[in-house]
Amino acid sequence: MPKRPPVQTAAPLIPESPTYDKLRKAASGCQACPLWKTGTQTVFGEPAGRPHPGPRVMLVGEQPGDQEDRAGKPFVGPSGRLLDEALEAAGIDRSQVYVTNTVKHFKWTGEGKRRIHAKPNTTEIRACLPWLEAEIRVFRPDVIVCLGATAAQALLGKDFRVTQSRGRPMPSDQAQVVVATVHPSSILRAPDPEAREAQLAAFIDDLRVVARLIHGRGAKAHEDAHAPM
Repeated sequence: MPKRPPVQTAAPLIPESPTYDKLRKAASGCQACPLWKTGTQTVFGEPAGRPHPGPRVMLVGEQPGDQEDRAGKPFVGPSGRLLDEALEAAGIDRSQVYVTNTVKHFKWTGEGKRRIHAKPNTTEIRACLPWLEAEIRVFRPDVIVCLGATAAQALLGKDFRVTQSRGRPMPSDQAQVVVATVHPSSILRAPDPEAREAQLAAFIDDLRVVARLIHGRGAKAHEDAHAPM
């Protein structure tokens, strides 16, 4: 049988002794998967202000959307506005947050003049994952928040289910605690205002778990996450 070609990843592009600025510059020319051909640009992660000192919380989404792709910044569209609203309601200072995505290019399909979000596949996620892993190593956040299934399964394993474990502090080698919840875009797709309000309230409750952890009131949850099963 013919051998399959090796899976390309961004791993060879990660600079030695990486810093945020080095990673951002290197990622701007990433062609580790075919999405660079259709995305306008690489959309790398961003802190609220300067990246020093490091953020307490890293929020990881799936991929940039249409507005993010055009602007070159993560979470600047409707999902980002809803996320900012929820962070404020949960008591998390936006200046303590770094936002990024599992996949750094926008994957889409055309529908007339519109560009419709398309879910990245396993190969694309695997190719882009070294960037996220490098961001985590550089910033060493106290808490990583996975927004949606793509981010959660990339960091916690393909069998992880957000619906079963959302809002629960999980042990991880990548941060003191990882918490998974839904992606804000899922709230925007709610079928009616009542459902949207209920989903937003649940999302804020998940973020309040994170707020308690970073404000020192989540020690018990942190201990439970790391206790032997």
